[in-house]
Amino acid sequence: MEIFVQSTHCVIAAVVFVLICLLVVMVRYMYRHKGTYHTNEAKGTEFAESADAALKNDPALQEAVDESKKEYFI
Repeated sequence: MEIFVQSTHCVIAAVVFVLICLLVVMVRYMYRHKGTYHTNEAKGTEFAESADAALKNDPALQEAVDESKKEYFI
């Protein structure tokens, strides 16, 4: 019976240790990534006069922009 009690204490201690380690890793991750927001905007668009001007100068969207079909979202 004494061996059973000792092994139970060891298992409980191991589980508590793993939970504490997991908690530390989660808190560290949340602290390091707090407020991190990455966008995939084209470089140099922050200096454009309007959204249309920024899209016209984006080389990835040159063939997609059609002057006759503009959409505006409100």
